[in-house]
Amino acid sequence: MNKYDKMIEENKKRSAEKVAVSRAAIRELQESREYISVPKLMKMTGLSRGFFYKNLTIRKEMDRAIEQQAGLVDPRREIIDKAMDNQIELLQQKVAEQRYEIEQLKKKNEKLQKALNKKDLGFIKNL
Repeated sequence: MNKYDKMIEENKKRSAEKVAVSRAAIRELQESREYISVPKLMKMTGLSRGFFYKNLTIRKEMDRAIEQQAGLVDPRREIIDKAMDNQIELLQQKVAEQRYEIEQLKKKNEKLQKALNKKDLGFIKNL
């Protein structure tokens, strides 16, 4: 074998290793129910962005996995939604309490206005 053949063989071997690593990363994201994206795969594998877009085998596998995840919701989004729902509930309770307090203050104000009017009438009669 000459140097050229060895170089081609070595390149094919490296390429096969990259494909295997990429497939494993895609499967790992699928199993953990995380949304599959090129930046996540880049972080997990250390491979370039171009590799995931240019390598047809990986690109097809990645597209297929993303299609399967079409209905999948990001788990972080569920946590954020729950926290927001709790926050909304607390704020609604606070609004209800403040409405009740306003109603009580209005009633008290009416009583005080009536008492003040009675005193004014009494004062005018005394003149």
